[in-house]
Amino acid sequence: MKSEIKELTKAEEQVMQAIWKIGQGFANEIVAAVENEAAYNTVLTVVRILEKKGFVAHETFNKSNRYYPLVSREEYSGALLNRLTHSYFGSSARALISFLVDRKEVSLDDLESLTKELEK
Repeated sequence: MKSEIKELTKAEEQVMQAIWKIGQGFANEIVAAVENEAAYNTVLTVVRILEKKGFVAHETFNKSNRYYPLVSREEYSGALLNRLTHSYFGSSARALISFLVDRKEVSLDDLESLTKELEK
């Protein structure tokens, strides 16, 4: 995983979700994949910001750029989860899981399935 992945703003995350969804794409394809139907220029501005932050890169074909992710969804979600666990649960995965169980976000079946995976 890349060292210290920065947290994305809401707009940046929406555009990254679109890029992760399509894998790679030209600006019009990214705009079409963004869920909140953002304006073309807005999406392109966010893509450029993501490029500066090191989340996205592009390759040029004639006068068009095809954008692709440099940070995977898994890398980003892992970094966010680590940050959340550290900040709110004292770096304890057990405390995080206990919190989720208390809120009924994780069932006994989920825990049994995870236990089986860990025993492999």
